[in-house]
Amino acid sequence: MSEHPLDSFKKQHDFMIGIDSDGCAFDTMEIKHKECFIPNTIKYFGLQAVSKYAREAAEFVNLYSKWRGINRFPALTMTIDLLKERPEVAARDIKLMELKGVREWIERETKLGNPALKEEVAKTGDADLKLALEWSLAVNESVDDIVEGVSPFPFVKKSLDKLSTKADMIVCSATPNDALNKEWSEHGIAKYVAAICGQEAGSKKESLTTVKEHGYADDHILMMGDAPGDMNAAIAVNALFYPINPGHEEESWERFHDEACDKFLNGEFKGAYQDSLIAEFEKLLPDTPPWK
Repeated sequence: MSEHPLDSFKKQHDFMIGIDSDGCAFDTMEIKHKECFIPNTIKYFGLQAVSKYAREAAEFVNLYSKWRGINRFPALTMTIDLLKERPEVAARDIKLMELKGVREWIERETKLGNPALKEEVAKTGDADLKLALEWSLAVNESVDDIVEGVSPFPFVKKSLDKLSTKADMIVCSATPNDALNKEWSEHGIAKYVAAICGQEAGSKKESLTTVKEHGYADDHILMMGDAPGDMNAAIAVNALFYPINPGHEEESWERFHDEACDKFLNGEFKGAYQDSLIAEFEKLLPDTPPWK
């Protein structure tokens, strides 16, 4: 087993901040999903005849709903399920894959990444899992080929710099570790974080739980993210949450730099201030697709 990103983590400060990457620190959600994930999803799962609807479903799940930012494998099965419900898809008379093996694997595995999937394929020989692995590897190749030069949002670097002497920071993401290391290093901000925890490290909740064991008070841990999954991970470990609002990322980071990070460090974040931020955030992400 390779070393876990948090094996060498050491507490340096009283405060700890977990930062999501895609869509939070970097404006990479649109390009990754629209240019990398979706074309491969259509290709590998035989959705060419309903590509328009497949694209709409995948964009809704991954970008424009309360499921934004979830792990790629549950997002895949949700996309298929949304397609099953559409009369326009039923009218085309194509057979959608059930992906039973993938669904069962999602139920029993917490580290939903390619290493765990490779092990499962070797162990079971399941055809669904084999196809999902081929798709996932192809997605990673597309991301590596296409996504470069996408800078962090304005005020990200300034915020990390401002906090570097006051808080420990980690990347806490569902993106593969290799992509995270590449993006954070490429833009010179990897130096600000003590660990980069991607999908192979486990869920965001697991990463936050491991860090919390180093002895941070509940209201001294903050998770930053652009998706409800980030908020749920924070709630699960009794931490605070600062939303980077989809479509308003620049303003969110500027507000964090100018106002919210000081409130966090001064013990003024929890309560009415956090509640108002979350209420604003939740209005942006629906749970019903626009075609329903």
